[in-house]
Amino acid sequence: MRQIVLDTETTGLEPSEGHKIIEIGCVELVNRRLTGRHYHQYLNPGREVEQGAIDVHGITNEFLADKPLFESVVQAFLEFVQGAELIIHNAPFDVGFLNHELRLLDASCPLLDARCKITDSLMLARNKHPGQRNNLDALCKRYEVDNSGRDLHGALLDAEILADVYLAMTGGQVMIDFGTGSDDSDQSQAAHSDIVVQPLSSDRAPLVILKADEAEVAAHLKRVQQIESIAGQTFF
Repeated sequence: MRQIVLDTETTGLEPSEGHKIIEIGCVELVNRRLTGRHYHQYLNPGREVEQGAIDVHGITNEFLADKPLFESVVQAFLEFVQGAELIIHNAPFDVGFLNHELRLLDASCPLLDARCKITDSLMLARNKHPGQRNNLDALCKRYEVDNSGRDLHGALLDAEILADVYLAMTGGQVMIDFGTGSDDSDQSQAAHSDIVVQPLSSDRAPLVILKADEAEVAAHLKRVQQIESIAGQTFF
């Protein structure tokens, strides 16, 4: 199962008013695990960035002056996301901008939602936490995801943070280490020690995933044996 967590930054709020994408950030999940593969690109929008937008993401017109146009990178972007499920917070905004860029290049070009399944993590959060704040900062606080490096919005950083939030919101732990029963003297202490998973951004704290203890391993194996008995086959 391949998923891409995606975010964009733009010159303003409405593509219908001529606003364009200036940054795309994507991180890849396979079977609910971060693979370390990502796509990140700044873009020259061919127009001025509104001051209100600069206040949000800090990306200036001067910084974008020598960046490529969308048409120069669109093929690499589409190849990266093709066929994946896209996880996007407030998906209509980002998908609307990306589809607008694709239409400008070729009116007959298949749009993003024809190439990928789109999942709106904001709608997931609203269904799970009705009546509460469900922006990315609020979800980071609720799920104890470190966003201390997020002074300004940034597409790649926000995509990485959203990946952590999405995994926590839709299932919690995504890696479980059952161990192999080593005879080391510190094995019993290590049975419930932490696995550290480093995020892409070095200025963010590592994720912590707890190992299963001996009782949890035993319960798991007992359940597997019950399933094997019912299914009439061995899984391990």
